[in-house]
Amino acid sequence: MSSAAAAIPQPGRTKAFLRLVMIEHSVFALPFAYIAALTAMFQWDGNIHWGRLLLVTICMVGLRTFAMAVNRIIDREIDARNPRTAHRELVTGAMTVKHAWTGALIALVIFLGSAALLNPLCLALAPIAVIPMVVYPYGKRFTNFPQAILGLAQAMGPVGGWLAITGEWSWDAVILGLAVGIWIGGFDLIYASQDIETDREIGVMSVPARFGIPAAVWGARVCHALTTGLFIWYAAATDAGGFFWLGLVIVAAAFVYEHNIVRPHDLSRLNRAFFSVNGFIGIALFVCALLDLLVRGLTV
Repeated sequence: MSSAAAAIPQPGRTKAFLRLVMIEHSVFALPFAYIAALTAMFQWDGNIHWGRLLLVTICMVGLRTFAMAVNRIIDREIDARNPRTAHRELVTGAMTVKHAWTGALIALVIFLGSAALLNPLCLALAPIAVIPMVVYPYGKRFTNFPQAILGLAQAMGPVGGWLAITGEWSWDAVILGLAVGIWIGGFDLIYASQDIETDREIGVMSVPARFGIPAAVWGARVCHALTTGLFIWYAAATDAGGFFWLGLVIVAAAFVYEHNIVRPHDLSRLNRAFFSVNGFIGIALFVCALLDLLVRGLTV
């Protein structure tokens, strides 16, 4: 095989890489970038700009793919020592570190290129958005609160979505970004609880490992209460209409359900809370926000 042919990712490698980065989990962050971008379009000229929305999508998926790949690369030795994560592609050999880095760097180039096509401010701030993505996987090695770094990383999505449309800073987008960051950081407190014994054994730092599962679950409840308050603040700041407020009622009910099925001494339904409920929250609020903007005059 020629060197040129070898450089072309094979179908099996591509599939393994997509599994590695869990591409389907983009559903958690994308809806909120869309909410910010569409709200900015509504305030700007009342029209949906499909080209910019496509670039926002490419930026978000590109950055998230880079972040997940780097996370898996940095954590591969930790993953190998944890029975829950020992099946991951870099541990089993389904994906080599070299190919994972290749995919990560391609995703990074796509992210930066899309940011450049949006506006100069997006390109200038793009490298800043990359920093917490790289710092986060190291966080569990030096702080008991790595979820705070994860929250900061996720908070950039809505801010970036707004900047992509207007090219100007918006504190409304910061409110939404904080809501998203605290929300994701909160449910990661719950998710990390399933690894508490392994984390303590191998020295991985986290809130559950340091303070126990009850503290982590209560911390998540506080985070989600704050998230609800920030969503309400965002709705008030952007003069949201009835459909958006309906979405907030649905989100609040989903939070109540999530914390009813996950308790400090019963994590048996953790995956349902993490994947199903949180995926539903993002999609439900996006649908309600979109309907609200369309009713208020956003033109397709």
